[in-house]
Amino acid sequence: MRIVVAPDSYKGSVIALGVAEAMERGIHAVFPEAEVTKVPIADGGEGTVEALVAATGGRLQYAEVRGPLGKPVRAHWGISGDGTTAFIEMAAASGLPLVPEEKRDPRITSTFGTGELMKAALDAGLRKLIVGIGGSATNDGGMGMARALGVRFFDAKGRDLPEGGAALAGLARIDLSGLDPRLAEASIRVACDVTNPLCGPRGASAVYGPQKGATPDMVAELDAALGIFAKAATAATGRDISGSEGAGAAGGLGAGLLYFTPARLEPGVSIVLETTNFEARVHGADLVITGEGCTDSQTVMGKAPVGVAAAAKRHGVPVICLSGGLGEGAEEVLKHGIDALGSIVSRPMTLKACMDQGAALVEAATARICRLLKVGQSI
Repeated sequence: MRIVVAPDSYKGSVIALGVAEAMERGIHAVFPEAEVTKVPIADGGEGTVEALVAATGGRLQYAEVRGPLGKPVRAHWGISGDGTTAFIEMAAASGLPLVPEEKRDPRITSTFGTGELMKAALDAGLRKLIVGIGGSATNDGGMGMARALGVRFFDAKGRDLPEGGAALAGLARIDLSGLDPRLAEASIRVACDVTNPLCGPRGASAVYGPQKGATPDMVAELDAALGIFAKAATAATGRDISGSEGAGAAGGLGAGLLYFTPARLEPGVSIVLETTNFEARVHGADLVITGEGCTDSQTVMGKAPVGVAAAAKRHGVPVICLSGGLGEGAEEVLKHGIDALGSIVSRPMTLKACMDQGAALVEAATARICRLLKVGQSI
């Protein structure tokens, strides 16, 4: 029996590789002779770098950059095993977990550190970049990222704007003359798992601002500021991408990347599956087990388990999704290539307890699934 385990991370609990290893232990507890292939997966958010480094035999790098509130943070990025591609996730430098809950305010947070990671990759001689943009704490349209790469943003009096999304309300002019010339030689693939435009009721501020600490008044303020940013960026670059799918990702970082770099936005899980050579690994397998922190109605909108299932189905392989929890609408994934659902929670417990014991719960739940498979084999 050959089983492919291809989970996303259980965010805040276990990284994707840790989940895959726990699943492997659970399988071997019941099927000791099974061949298990571990393929950690991500969709552009937290864990993307680790998944790509593990899949390509690459290595992690570290850099001290500005966090979302301007304080230094030690952020990781990766280099592929063949030394040609940089793996970057904005969550490592500008992510929501880097901001204490009581200090979350997307009017002032910045993507500057993400731009510093991109610059570190360019400094290392790399011209192929994969940038995951999930999990942001920001709503600055990518201004901070662009500023780290040499772009300047001025108000009507010729003064540099402060950092943060609210400052964009005073934006009058963008100067591209200092933009890092090495970007012209670069190929930048952006792993993006949302299709929101930059502004409006489906835009960055309205949809994602509240989870970053924005009140309704802040949402209106930030949305208006991004509209001003879009007009200035269009004037500076000659491109109007404010309505493009994914422009509103990561508080408008999607738009910033499209305006100021030669980026292409692509479904994050598709990039990861391609880079990990998943199609070849799943060919001839008997079963795929995938999973994520919480499976719900949003999973069908390009999240990792559904991407894994689509690839597995092209090879006729059944798929089980084992997640930390099953939320409202989880059963929708059964229409998208997943054959069975399960949760790792086996008894009443607090969310904190579940997250603290994540790896052990994954291992035990995988073993339970395998025992059921064993019973099925005997019928």
